[in-house]
Formats: sequence, structure tokens, C-alpha cells
Amino acid sequence: MLRFPMSITRHYMNLIDWKAPNDPLRKIVVPCATEFNVEGLLDTSGEAENTKIQGLQHKYKPTALMLSTNACASYCRFCFRKRMVGLTQDEIVKRVDDVARYLSEHPEIDNVLVSGGDALMNNNNLIRHILNHLTSIDSIQYVRFGSRMLSVLPQRLMDPELLEIFNEFSQKKGLYIVTHFEHPREITPDAIEAIDLLKRQGGVALKNQTVLLRGVNDSPTVLAELMTKLTVCGISPYYVFQCRPVSGVKKQFQVPLAEGYKIVDEAKKHMSGLAKQFRFGMSHATGKIEIIGMLEGEKMLFKYHEAKNLEDNARIFTADVSNGKAWLTEEDVK
Repeated sequence: MLRFPMSITRHYMNLIDWKAPNDPLRKIVVPCATEFNVEGLLDTSGEAENTKIQGLQHKYKPTALMLSTNACASYCRFCFRKRMVGLTQDEIVKRVDDVARYLSEHPEIDNVLVSGGDALMNNNNLIRHILNHLTSIDSIQYVRFGSRMLSVLPQRLMDPELLEIFNEFSQKKGLYIVTHFEHPREITPDAIEAIDLLKRQGGVALKNQTVLLRGVNDSPTVLAELMTKLTVCGISPYYVFQCRPVSGVKKQFQVPLAEGYKIVDEAKKHMSGLAKQFRFGMSHATGKIEIIGMLEGEKMLFKYHEAKNLEDNARIFTADVSNGKAWLTEEDVK
């Protein structure tokens, strides 16, 4: 049985109410016995079959995903890459040159998501090296960094050298940081200061994706507060994702689809247009599927926002979500 690593930054430890056993921030980073339940999968989105060279995935025609590190500042218990984060480097890019070569040979790719682990755990020299290669490819229009650093260690984003690197390369191509705020208490004064520096000095645009998590943000009030605070800070809410059925995660954090939709729909009633521009969706093995709404009975309406098979792009379908179903099977999406 896999044993998953634990790490918590001092910054994040200070945000937790240690007197409250069910504190949502505590649940995000502190293991519990439920994590030993291995029901579920270690690769819920078919990442292995989309890997073209070590550390580089190409699932959607215009987008490449680069796994740049297996490390995070704090390890989230709901991580969908628990199979590798903090454990193995077998899926991490070995040579950025090899990535650049693949991208140059596939001009249909116009953007790269640099992920991990946490992409901003890489040292400044490696970040510069990655950006130098990616922004030198004519067909690449913008680069995204996936990071939860603003939530767990915002001081990392106040580094003048890192801000200078972002500023330099933002003059060449669009640069985004896709943040991962899961609860409004994570938006601290330090995080707000770092956000301001990234925008003013780094030339970086920011978007956020949140995972709907049982016991953390599965409340319309909490979710609405989070999205509103992000919008006030200048971060665009991008996605709210259905929690994946990951081994060690499924039984602890997943919310049934019908219940999740009700939570998101009710939360949107308390948000402005800017705050509720995000999509509620799931990263399925067959594509990124938008969860549109409930129909009569126990049927739910879905739409492919992005699809692995091009013929599925924008396809609308229905599926039965009775009996607390929290994920779609291969049969459901046919």
C-alpha cells in the first residue's frame, strides 16, 4: 500500500485552527485514517496514455502539459497525482530541450501548462531555463504555471528575482499563473501582497481553479465568499472541479454530482457576474466535461468543453447520477 508524504509550511500551519478537529484547512493538509481507503484510481485522467515523452503530456490538440517537478511546499491530501508527488521522479521531465523539440514538431500546440507537483517549487534558474525554451518557439502563444504557492507559501512569489524573470518573459509571450485557492481563509494579507506584485512587477495574469471538497468548501456560502474574494484580488475564477476518484481521496473528499451542482448553483446566486464566470466541470479520461445542470428525475446534462477525441468537442450528453454517483464511467459518456 502506498504511503503518501506529509508537508505543511509554517505559513499554512498558522492559518489552521488546531482546536477545531474539523477545521477545513486542517483537512486539506493533515492526513486522516480515511486516506488508507484505497478505493479509486491512481491515474483518473489517463495521464499515462497521453504521455509522449517523459514528463510531457499531449491530450488536447492546442495544449501540452509539462510535469516539471514532483515536489510541493505543502502536500494536499486531495491531490490527484498522489501516485507521484513527493514520491517518484519517473514522470518528471528530464531535459527541457526534449520538450522544446516535441513542441517545435507540433505547431498545433499554442500553449503549455507547466505543472508538477508545484511548478513554482522549481528554482529561479530552472524557471528561467523553461521560459527561455518555451517562449522561443513561434507557435507557443502563452505559458501557464500551475501553483498553489499563493495559498501555502505566498512569500515565494515576493522574490524580486522571480518577479524580474516573469517580467522579462511576459514581454515575449503571455504568462499566467493558475492558482489553487480552496477556501477563503487562504486569501491572506501576504497572498494579496504577492498577487499585487505578480501583476504590477511580474506582468503575470492570474486565474484560479478550485476543487469542490467535502468538509472544505462544500457550502454555497463558503464557495461564494471564495470566488468573490478572488475577484476582488484580481484573480479570475476559472474552474470549480469535481473532485476526482483518486485512491486515498475518493472516500474522504468527493461530493456526489447532484449535490455538487446544487452547491455551485446556489453559490452563484450570491455572486456578481465576474465572480461566477467559472465553469463547474470534471477532468475525465475522455476530456474536460462541463457539468451544466439537472434534468427531470436523476438525469444530468453535460458538455465536452475539451475532448481527447476531436469529434467529441462541444458534444452535449446526459447521464444518470442517481445513488450518489460522483464520477462518470466510460459507459456514461458514450
